Amino acid sequence: MAHIPAPDSVFIPAEKLRSFMESIFITLGLSVENARITTDVLLEADLRGIDTHGVGRLSIYVDRLRSGQQNPEAPLTTVSDAPGTALLDGGAGMGQVVAAQAMEIAMEKAAETGIGGIAVRNSSHFGFAGYFPLMAAEKGMMGMAVTNARPSICPTFGTEPMLGTNPIAFAAPTDLEFPFLFDAATSIIQRGTVELYDRLHLSVPEGLVVGESGETLTSPASILEGMVRGEASLLPLGGRGEESGGHKGYGLAVMVEILSAALQNGPYLKHVTGVGLGHFFLAIDISKFLPVETFKSVAGAILRDLQNSRKECGRDRIFVPGEKEFLIRRERMESGIPLPPDFLLKLDEMAAEVGVKPLAR
Repeated sequence: MAHIPAPDSVFIPAEKLRSFMESIFITLGLSVENARITTDVLLEADLRGIDTHGVGRLSIYVDRLRSGQQNPEAPLTTVSDAPGTALLDGGAGMGQVVAAQAMEIAMEKAAETGIGGIAVRNSSHFGFAGYFPLMAAEKGMMGMAVTNARPSICPTFGTEPMLGTNPIAFAAPTDLEFPFLFDAATSIIQRGTVELYDRLHLSVPEGLVVGESGETLTSPASILEGMVRGEASLLPLGGRGEESGGHKGYGLAVMVEILSAALQNGPYLKHVTGVGLGHFFLAIDISKFLPVETFKSVAGAILRDLQNSRKECGRDRIFVPGEKEFLIRRERMESGIPLPPDFLLKLDEMAAEVGVKPLAR
């Protein structure tokens, strides 16, 4: 769903979209470097077909910056530091910048001790979670990133939104054209997907979102309104109940909540708002275990064996995690990023409000 463009989409060149977003962020107080980092995280999501976390989220950051809810140039401060670990405070700054800096520190510590674990508190939505472990994979390391978020998932057998979509992202280098990348929310779909259904004027499939009485909800506009009021809940991975494994997604969401709140002494569950989020990052220096090329060879062999395994009738290909996004990125670098015309108009209205040159023109 996340990479299916609307039939009448306008394809915007990636560099044009990059310049547009950077200009908006700079106008709203970000330094050139922080605007570059924030934009790069958003653009990578769009390039990889993760349309729920790209320019579609721009208005959220613009609103928070204009209202003063987020600090465009918050300093990242160290609360505690030890060999292999650190606790950082993001100062209510841009989550993308905070997360990129935290992963850099995790990699520096991993280079020294083999493993670097960084906890972050007082941050904000950091966008496409896979971006940060990919930073590690590019340097021959393994990386992981998790974060909590505003309540939207109900616990198994419940209907009240208590947990965030709490994504888990993990990346590792391989000898293929692309690294292994697993990046998924611990709910079946996330709020951004509901927003995307709304932008595309489509109904949400049944069995993904429930109301106060446990009834399934399909109207994206109603779901978004209900989530604000605490009357609509996303179901955890596995769905309703235990028969299909919903308790497993619920358990993973709680695990992320603990990593994102308990290590930082930060807000959890219903205490989490748009700003004040917790993150946790992990970097593992493969070279401390064995030669990186040996690791890449074995990891690549695992993925190739999966690709070449027996296929369903009518299917001509098995993908491995990270492969589809790699292929979509290559395609979108050539064709551009598809945006619905009505969404382009909204972007240009936003640009006019902050005094930036419109995108569509």
